[in-house]
Amino acid sequence: MATASPASDFAPVAASSAPAATTRDPRLDFYRGIAMFIILIAHIPNDPWARWIPARFGFSDATEIFVFCSGMASAIAFGGAFERKGWWMGTARVSFRIWQVYWAHICLFFFVAMSMAALDLSGAFDKSYVSGLNLQHFFNDPMPQMVGLFTLTYVPNYFDILPMYLVVLAMMPIFMGLSRLSIWAVGLVSVAIWLVAQTGMLALPAEPWSDRQWFFNPFGWQLLFFTGFAFMRGWIPAPPVSKTLIWAAALFLVLSAPFGSWKVFLWVQAAAPDLAENIRKVWPLTSELREKTDFGLFRYMHFLSLAYLGWVAAGQHGHRLIATGNTIGAQLLRWILKQITKVGQQSLAVFVFSMAAARLIGVFLDEFGRDFATVLAANLIGFALIIGVAYLAAWFKSHPWKSKS
Repeated sequence: MATASPASDFAPVAASSAPAATTRDPRLDFYRGIAMFIILIAHIPNDPWARWIPARFGFSDATEIFVFCSGMASAIAFGGAFERKGWWMGTARVSFRIWQVYWAHICLFFFVAMSMAALDLSGAFDKSYVSGLNLQHFFNDPMPQMVGLFTLTYVPNYFDILPMYLVVLAMMPIFMGLSRLSIWAVGLVSVAIWLVAQTGMLALPAEPWSDRQWFFNPFGWQLLFFTGFAFMRGWIPAPPVSKTLIWAAALFLVLSAPFGSWKVFLWVQAAAPDLAENIRKVWPLTSELREKTDFGLFRYMHFLSLAYLGWVAAGQHGHRLIATGNTIGAQLLRWILKQITKVGQQSLAVFVFSMAAARLIGVFLDEFGRDFATVLAANLIGFALIIGVAYLAAWFKSHPWKSKS
């Protein structure tokens, strides 16, 4: 199976001046679309399907997919602007995206907060949905929380991914400036920031009434973002397809599962109690390495292993993600791949919508129960909604009201 290194696999996208620099990589949109579906499932309260998402089988989860793919997408969307228009215009382009994401975060918070307040005010439910999201502090004392919300010093747990993304985006002009000196400088600075973040020195405050930190420390997570960015810019060559790397990645995923997933640990405990007891002794030693807030080393290694296998499975230039043939099965597969890819292409709009929809789907499940049929219907409705949002966002972005020559 070993072949010549496909280091040119990302080259058309990484070229700095060719028109191909804006080409969409099908693997990028497909895997980012997969992440959007997983994120929806993960955020529906008490969704039984969430027991089977990747986070239940290893150190990394859909957050890693989202951040890594966002880094790759940013290399396409913004990297070329720096080289074609210069550093200042590139920075302006990134700043505009930061502005968009910032207001997406603010609007998401207010919509969800309003929805939860409306549910509580209706008196139709025997639980407080405001308290369920720990938003009672905001409603009990809104003035300081309002200031904190807009200054990002108040970041409730449910609303913590976009603030992290904002800070990482703001670091892009710095790294693009460093890239003019040396690609090695980019890597060294990124790793150095990540190492300092592991000490807790770069933690950001999440709420004024406690010492809780941002759940996603951007100074730790930037390492993954800029790894994806570097791959797509061609700063890091694509890895070779080899049996050795495939087996190494697969073995790491399998052997690390009992340490990264309590679900898998219970399976091991049932099958081999003595082995489980040894794993239990080692477990505390891995706590810092699998820690999510500062993006521990094991999460990085786990995701890179998973990403490598996904990259190999997709084939060069993602040709295995393109279904061919005219059979019913091929047509169905082609339709499914198209929907997943469409969702991946409109990830920001889909993400914001899914975070709001997930809470309302949770209310639906609270009222109608969580039996197999109801859970199936709730999740499929959620999937249909985010697919619809992806198509709607694409339609608006196409500016259909403009005349076409």
